[in-house]
Amino acid sequence: MAEKTVTAKQQEVQRIVDALAKAIAQHRLPPGMRLIEAQIVESLQANRNHVQVALQRLAMQKIVTIEPNRGALVAQPSAQEARDVFAARRAVERAIVEAITPAIMQQHAERIATQMTKERAATSSSDRRAIVRELSEFHCMLGEICGNAVLHDILDNLMVRSSLIVALYQRNDVPSCASDEHQQVLDALAAGQREQAVELMIEHLDELEGQLALHQEQNAEVNLREALAER
Repeated sequence: MAEKTVTAKQQEVQRIVDALAKAIAQHRLPPGMRLIEAQIVESLQANRNHVQVALQRLAMQKIVTIEPNRGALVAQPSAQEARDVFAARRAVERAIVEAITPAIMQQHAERIATQMTKERAATSSSDRRAIVRELSEFHCMLGEICGNAVLHDILDNLMVRSSLIVALYQRNDVPSCASDEHQQVLDALAAGQREQAVELMIEHLDELEGQLALHQEQNAEVNLREALAER
């Protein structure tokens, strides 16, 4: 019985996490917006304790910030922080791509093929979170297989921050990433054309940054109940 209760609680907390994360990812809850527990309880017909756990989980994921005397707010990376993160990604991912040889590509051929299959399946679906997850995983995979543990660790941190920035700032009318652009990078690497692969990766990251609405006004009033309504 206890095990079933714990499982039910975990599922309920995850439901709340998913609802809030989806609203943030779709820009229905803008950066800096205060997340009032009572309104979330009402909007999602949830238990207050479960809402508090969900907010703590989102805070651990750096999607939400919890401040003394203010409570929970949607995380608010600045536009300059977003630009800095992508500038850092260009430097780090250039080095990662330069480190990947055709031999490395052959060694990890099965993993690469599996990842691309997952990407195509995700991008052919309407599950935005799955799309973001799989397309982000491509970059993490290259960091892992390049053979430089320091570059890998740096990229992992940058990808966490990038995911938050994309969720908060990306325009809804464009995809977060393109699987065919990933394939072009892989093809160049497999052929030993590392300079071409670097050029393709930099163009890809430039495109991703260009999809961010970094000049979008974030001060408009938003109704939390309406934002959390299922869409």
